[in-house]
Amino acid sequence: MFEFLFKRSASKTAAPDPVVAEQAAASAQSASRRAEQVARAHAVAGDETAAADFIMSSEFADTRLIAAEHVHALPLLEKVHHAMRNTDRRVAKLMQGRIDLIRHQAAETQRAQASIDTAQRLLNDEKLSPNQVAELDRQWQVIKATPELATAFAAARAALAARLEAQVALQRAVIDAVAAARALAASGQSAGELAQALARLDAEHAQHAQSPERASVPKHLETDFTQAREQAQSALQALQQHQAVFDARQAALAEWQAQDAATLDVDVLKRAWQALPRLPESPLSDSLQQQFAAVLASAPAPVHAVPEAAAAHAEPVPVPRKPRQEHAPVSKEATEQFFKVLDAMEAALQDGLLHVASEHDKTLRDTKHGRLTPAQADRLAHVRAEFKRLADWARWGGNVSREELVKAGEELPAQQLPMAELAKKVGSLRERWKSLDTLSGPAPKSLWERFDAACSVAYAPAAQHFKQLAEERHGNAAKAQELIAETAALAAEESTDWKHVASASQRLRQAWTRLGTIDRKEKKRLDAEFGAALDALSKPLDTQRQIETARREQLIVEVGLLKPSERNTVDMLKALQDKWQELAKALPLERRAEQALWQRFRAACDDIFAKRKETAHAADHERREHLHAREALCAALETAVVPEGDDKSRTAFINHLLRDTRAAWNATGPVPRASEAKIEQRYQAAVAGVQAQADAIAERAGAAQANALRDKLRLVQSLEAALADGAGTDAQAWSERWSALPPLDAQYERSLQQRFAAAQAALGEGSAAYVRQLQANEERLLAEVLRLEIVAGVDSGAEFARDRLKMQVEVLQSSLKSGQKPLTQASQLMQLCAIAAATDARTASRIETLLRRIGGNVK
Repeated sequence: MFEFLFKRSASKTAAPDPVVAEQAAASAQSASRRAEQVARAHAVAGDETAAADFIMSSEFADTRLIAAEHVHALPLLEKVHHAMRNTDRRVAKLMQGRIDLIRHQAAETQRAQASIDTAQRLLNDEKLSPNQVAELDRQWQVIKATPELATAFAAARAALAARLEAQVALQRAVIDAVAAARALAASGQSAGELAQALARLDAEHAQHAQSPERASVPKHLETDFTQAREQAQSALQALQQHQAVFDARQAALAEWQAQDAATLDVDVLKRAWQALPRLPESPLSDSLQQQFAAVLASAPAPVHAVPEAAAAHAEPVPVPRKPRQEHAPVSKEATEQFFKVLDAMEAALQDGLLHVASEHDKTLRDTKHGRLTPAQADRLAHVRAEFKRLADWARWGGNVSREELVKAGEELPAQQLPMAELAKKVGSLRERWKSLDTLSGPAPKSLWERFDAACSVAYAPAAQHFKQLAEERHGNAAKAQELIAETAALAAEESTDWKHVASASQRLRQAWTRLGTIDRKEKKRLDAEFGAALDALSKPLDTQRQIETARREQLIVEVGLLKPSERNTVDMLKALQDKWQELAKALPLERRAEQALWQRFRAACDDIFAKRKETAHAADHERREHLHAREALCAALETAVVPEGDDKSRTAFINHLLRDTRAAWNATGPVPRASEAKIEQRYQAAVAGVQAQADAIAERAGAAQANALRDKLRLVQSLEAALADGAGTDAQAWSERWSALPPLDAQYERSLQQRFAAAQAALGEGSAAYVRQLQANEERLLAEVLRLEIVAGVDSGAEFARDRLKMQVEVLQSSLKSGQKPLTQASQLMQLCAIAAATDARTASRIETLLRRIGGNVK
């Protein structure tokens, strides 16, 4: 403790220098201006305009940086940055950082607002697709929006989700309606039930058509519903027609059954029954037919009367008997089949299907049947007569149609039709001619020759065209064979130049797709051969591509493992990107696979950069927080007030304050680089200010201790001189004088107290022995004084030059001895003060000189 108090040496006075004085005055003036501007820089807090004006007018960089902390508005930031760009790099860099941050936040806000506007536009759009919403979500994921904008986007996104759900529900309902409409046609319901079901479907479809999301329904669903609706409507109409026919026949039967059977005429009944619309074969039609047969059975048989006059004059005419022929018995099933065919022939004639009626007529002629009743024979004759009449008309109409076909064939060459359409037209004319042969019978030979010649002339250009196409197909087949040979040759080379193999494979595949048409019977064979050759060429390439794909996947994994916060992440990421480019140049993958992998790799890289950007912003924010914490520490040191009290407590308070502040300073992290030097300088200045107070207190304490040491040493020397002179026997007086002096440090106080106590004890009878001891120690005292003067560099005087030279050699030899720790000057001074010896005025003066040099300023 005393070593710290006595660490300063006595100052030497020198004559004042005018230049030094002028410089000191200038420095003081500059310090005054700096202090004034520092105060002004702190005073502009809260007034950004005043802070900007102060920055551009201040002459001190530190004060400009202090004021720059209070500028945050973008126009003022740009103004200060433009003014300080070439003047103060720290202020310009701080302004640029804040400008970049504001612009980044504005850009993020603008992007977020654009996404919200897009969401609103999609909400108002009539056609909303899930792909649009998915793209909107991908755009929003990379945006750092404010809470207000995030809330607005969440509301719009929820509305979009509701619309998508409504679209899904509507499409599901339309699909169900289509399925229900298709099921109605084969449901087997009655006409009324089917009509009610169709009405329900129409009502539901009307609701679907009025839905706000009707534009999202695919058009093919509308077409499918319309077709299914038409099929169900057709089934309903068929059921209604069938019911109407059934009701008409049933009403006729009811009317005939209500009449008297004697009044019924069989022929009239048959004609009326035939005139009614026919029912398709079904159990109901068989039931009605049985009821009609019962009505016919109840009617009287027809009687063919001969006029009486003719019968009276007529002579009996012998009727020749035909030879009786033996007929094989006909089964009942054959007879029933005969009448079924006859019914079908009548139905075909009613529908105008002459070719079907012709087939039925052939079947009737080939079918054996039993004896026909007169009514049945009349019916057969009537049906065949009607068939002959219609066949004559068909033959006449067929010849007319053939004339039209011949005319159409002769006009084809003048129409200049495309070859495909011309061939289609000629084929259509020939098909129609064949159909007329079926419906109207064979055509006259002359008419056929005219038609065939016209079709041949019209088809001649198409035949030439198709011949050229056939030649082209043969040429394409030859080219295909060449490509197959080239592919097989490349496959046999087993090249390791994968890029060349990939380009050759793609070129051959594209050349194969551009070959053109080939005959169908050769196309299959050539495709198989080319596929086999291309597989042989592409199989090693596919294996290598799998390896390259795995390498690219590994690069993606390596990018994912990078830590965005590390310093060398950017360099490692750039190296991975360069490696990706090298792999892509060495062997490009298939376009779709390459694009998919590249998108994943790019997304991983973008994620790293985004995280680094977020980390940088977070780090900047953290550095600013650290800066504010350190500024608070500096402010606490600058405004620290040392409490009143003794020097020891005040010194302890200052040491505690500096120690706690240093611990808190070291606990804070890094600050912005632009503010690092400034805050460090401010901190050192604040510490120096507080330390200056501690030094002043220590200097005052050291001076007081040095004065007290001098006074107590003088008192001890006076007591010893009084003992030598035989005076001063009043011990109480000396004790009072000792007690009046301030206490010293413990070691010095103990040494001088022992020396003073020994001298005080010698008062009286033991003074002569103590005086002899004082005189004996005089030589030792002079030697220690000389030794300490040498160590402290104090001049000893000319009379001690010889002894000083000798002592210097001893001091040097003792300092060179190993294993000995040299004493400090303060320790040697303490030992010197503890030596009780006779001291003359010269020796006392030399000791006080040592006190001033080693112990501090003595007043």
